[in-house]
Formats: sequence, structure tokens, C-alpha cells
Amino acid sequence: MVSKRHSMFNLIIILIPWLSLLFIGKQNFKRYSLSGIFIILFEIVNHLYGHRKKWWKFYDKPKSFIKDELPFSVGPYMPLSMWLLKFSYGNFKKFVALNAIADGVFAFFVMDVLKKFKIIRLNKLNRVQFFFYINYKAYLLYGVQYLVEKYRRVI
Repeated sequence: MVSKRHSMFNLIIILIPWLSLLFIGKQNFKRYSLSGIFIILFEIVNHLYGHRKKWWKFYDKPKSFIKDELPFSVGPYMPLSMWLLKFSYGNFKKFVALNAIADGVFAFFVMDVLKKFKIIRLNKLNRVQFFFYINYKAYLLYGVQYLVEKYRRVI
């Protein structure tokens, strides 16, 4: 059974990032949404793989991709990706730095909080490996946005 703590956490990590998109602007939402959708789909595949390899462990039983990993994919990835693109697209160094900071905070600090609240802990990955697991997707995100921008210029 899913604990109240876990249910509340899932609700928060989905709602807050998505509500933040109300402030990104219609033009920016349209501009970056395709890359955001791509990163969600790619992240779901990554989470399925990580789930199978048992790279992390959720405390609540029974184990379920839908209640455990899916909220992480659907919740923060697309909105955060869109915000990072909004603030840094066109300046690759700034994009890399902002992503490294965001991913570092998550890997080295937020994961400790989630472990303390008995939501999730790393199992077969250490923090550095987990950082690279979440950070490598930033380069893919930037590349997809680059292709989207290039395609839009052609049309």
C-alpha cells in the first residue's frame, strides 16, 4: 500500500513543476514543449531500465513503476527542462552549468532528503554515478531543441 507520505510526495512533484509553467509564457511553452515531451519519453525509458536494474529502491511496497518512477518522469523533467532552455538556450556553456547545478543539487542533496523521508534511496548507484545518469540527458535535450529550432527556420 502506498503511504500517505509517498502519495503526497508524488502529488507535489507533479503539480508544482507543472503549475510553474503558467509563468513561462505561451511563446516559450510552444517553443520548448516538443523538446520537453521528448525528454519525458526518453526519461520513462531510462527509468524503466533503472527499475529493472534496481539502481534505486523505493521504500513502499508493492513495487510499482507507475507509483514510484513515473511521477519523477512526468513531474519535474519536462517543466524543468523547459525552464532551463528558456534561461539558457543559445548559450551552451550556461545551459551545461545550470543543468550541472540542478542535477548536482538533486543527486547530492535532494536524494538525502528523500532517503530521510523514506521515499527512495540509491541502491546500485553511488551519488556520482547517479549524477551522470541524470546529467547526460541534458546534452540530448539541447540537441533536440537545436534540431527543432533548425527545422522551424526551414519552414
